[in-house]
Amino acid sequence: MSLDLATANASLLFATTLQQNVIAMSYKGFINCNSRVSKEEQEFYDLKNKAAEYYRANGVPQKMEGVLNDMFFDKPDDIYGYLANYFSKFSTPPVISRLLGKEIYDGKGQLSIQAQVLCIIKNEEKTTCSAVISSHSEVLDNSFQDPSGVTNINNDKRRDSVMAALHWIDESLNTILKGSDPCDQTGVDKILSDFFMARYLEDQDIRNREKENQPPSVSVPEPSPPTAPPKDKKGGDKGKKGNSTEKPIPPPEPSELVVPGCMAIGSVSLAVAKTGALLQCIPLYKYIKSLTNQQPCPKEMHIPVPLVTLLSCGKMSPGKLNLLEEVIVIPKAGQRLKQIITMVLELQKEMMKIMNTASKTGPVLPTVSDSGALVVGYERPEQPLDLITEASNNLGLALGKGIHLAVNCAAHNLMDYPKGKYEVITGTPKSPDELVDMYEALINKYPAVVALIDPLRKEDVEQWERLSSVVGASCSLLCDISSKPQCHSTRDDAPSLPGVRGYILNQSNETTVTDLIHVTTENKGAVIIGTTCGEPCSDDSLSDVVVGLGVGYVKLGGLSRGERLTKYNRLISIEEELAQQGILDSRTQHTSPLFVGETEGQSST
Repeated sequence: MSLDLATANASLLFATTLQQNVIAMSYKGFINCNSRVSKEEQEFYDLKNKAAEYYRANGVPQKMEGVLNDMFFDKPDDIYGYLANYFSKFSTPPVISRLLGKEIYDGKGQLSIQAQVLCIIKNEEKTTCSAVISSHSEVLDNSFQDPSGVTNINNDKRRDSVMAALHWIDESLNTILKGSDPCDQTGVDKILSDFFMARYLEDQDIRNREKENQPPSVSVPEPSPPTAPPKDKKGGDKGKKGNSTEKPIPPPEPSELVVPGCMAIGSVSLAVAKTGALLQCIPLYKYIKSLTNQQPCPKEMHIPVPLVTLLSCGKMSPGKLNLLEEVIVIPKAGQRLKQIITMVLELQKEMMKIMNTASKTGPVLPTVSDSGALVVGYERPEQPLDLITEASNNLGLALGKGIHLAVNCAAHNLMDYPKGKYEVITGTPKSPDELVDMYEALINKYPAVVALIDPLRKEDVEQWERLSSVVGASCSLLCDISSKPQCHSTRDDAPSLPGVRGYILNQSNETTVTDLIHVTTENKGAVIIGTTCGEPCSDDSLSDVVVGLGVGYVKLGGLSRGERLTKYNRLISIEEELAQQGILDSRTQHTSPLFVGETEGQSST
């Protein structure tokens, strides 16, 4: 006891002596009473007095005394690391000092933008995080286009958009965000959204003035609605089932305005979120979760069920079939991600084996779509579904029980306005009512199909209602709302289509992290986070975002492109981390919106 007391006294004495040597100065102790004070000595004394007062006012002697006493007893191996950790608690919080924009290329080789955040941390400017999000320069027009018009994005427009984004980041946003707290995600995103809305209104005003000043001769008349086909002598359409009179289709709604440069908003927002997570020394998914729940330490977190794209039989496929843009596997919930990916890869391998066996021209050369799925040419919508059914049976997979299917129809890209019909199969157009009949037949024949994404144009409200009434008991209707500006998006201003159970939302362009939190919170269980055809090559942040948001499903595409697998691999890593920490919630039930008839209790298990 006496030894410990002596040690403590020695430590305190050392700290006290240090404090006195640093700041305890008196005029009498500084000079000899019989000597004269020179000007230099007087200035030096005043300087030391100011230093002593500066340290005293900032509490340095007291903090030095405290840490030295603690360190003496702890006796750390790294003395200066111990001191650094102690004093870092008293340092000024980091602030954003600069933003930098950089041109990069996405997974399709298209120009995109990377946003980088620099912060002042402990008096030094440091690069913290950068981010890239998916983007599109123009929303595809609702008019019918040939395949080359769909795939070839106007390079000049995209470059202009990237250049505008660079200017926003390096100039305007750099100025207005300087000095902001990188951990104040809501505040930063409010500034970003306000900035975007101002640019959005300016751009809209410019376009409106251009339309007003446009000569009448330049204006293009809207396509006239199709006339009813001639009837036979018996007064009906020969060989046709269903409605004998075709109604004029509603005209297309104006395309959503995409402001050049808007990709800067989402990129900066995500980069700031990654910076906040880095500064708080937690993974991005936990940081997003804390922003969502306003709780620092979640007790349980779950991994969204991945919707994996198997086949692409859309307009870009070599066959006549245009309707099935994506055929998607919905795995059974409660499985680990590695199990799911292994199962899907085996299913793909079995499908290739079946196609090679049936091929009369030798082995099938696989072609991969932008979404990472196998591109297959077929003549009828039943053929790809039959292929998946046969492959599943061969592997002993219970299609309709163990796994289900969803179909992304992307019907808005199939409308041929001069004909007033959907070009679902080349040479076999279908009216909106006929398309509903086709969907009803498909769902009845293939009950494993439990979701249709964008089965009709948003303008065909009457057919949405009819489709919901005929298949809604067993199949969910989903709507992609990614093209809508998300600054003010909620379920109220999402397309009010009858029977729609959920929405697909991508993190692209001006969508901020706060927008994603707001939309997923307001529409609990009804939002699936998806990806676009032009995904970043190396940024896997979307996986963290979807886990942090707590959504039930994520649509990442297929398993055949690097930018897709990067995100799948990150999901696997997060799942393993959560399992090691004992906070992985292994859900055994699917959650809405994909499965109808579930109770709230089921969807939350």
